[in-house]
Amino acid sequence: MKNPVPQAASLLLEKLLLLVHVRAVPAGSGGEPPPAAAAAPGYYDTSCFKRGDLLEVPRTLFIHFGIYLGENRVAHLMPDILPAFTGDRRQIQQVVTNKRLILGVITKTASIRVDTVEDFAYGGSILVNHMDRLFQDQVLGSEEAARRAEKLVGATAYSLLWNNCEHFVTYCRYGAPVSFQTDKFCETVKMIIRDQRSVLASVLVGLASILCLGLAPSTTLPTIFIPFFLWMAG
Repeated sequence: MKNPVPQAASLLLEKLLLLVHVRAVPAGSGGEPPPAAAAAPGYYDTSCFKRGDLLEVPRTLFIHFGIYLGENRVAHLMPDILPAFTGDRRQIQQVVTNKRLILGVITKTASIRVDTVEDFAYGGSILVNHMDRLFQDQVLGSEEAARRAEKLVGATAYSLLWNNCEHFVTYCRYGAPVSFQTDKFCETVKMIIRDQRSVLASVLVGLASILCLGLAPSTTLPTIFIPFFLWMAG
């Protein structure tokens, strides 16, 4: 009998990806997006985009970033397990499925790929050079930004905190890899740790796990050490 835990975890992650509108498709679809979900060619007016522009697509829980290369092409970084197993560009260039994306996040592998504006934005609204106001004296030339992006196309390491799509575009356009989304996430974690109510909450969760799963090292040790570390960190 198959273990249902991995299947349940995979299903939960796929539902989360759908919630945040990640551009991914179910496995077994041949790498093609559902016709109803894909934006039609020419959906976006690319005449207002210039080579080297930084494009932002706001999602529910995060923002996806890319560098416009001209001729309806965008370079962007996406978690993807496939480049670790094959160099076949035809396979890699297919729309990233949920499983490819999830495995890429877990194994910390990604690719900097070039897609059409439609595939990059996937129906979302696009902001152009919205971050320039934060780097007023650091904006590189548009051609320099585009060339940096083109040189980095291919397989790369992935880290949610240290090397994501925002780090990629800020390096290309401003010369330094920065992620304000990561900074905001870390500040939120710090706030949770500093709030002493998190200690009480962790104790209650630990006691509940002991009552439900029984007294064992796997339940007792976390119940002791997690509240202790939260208390010391706070």
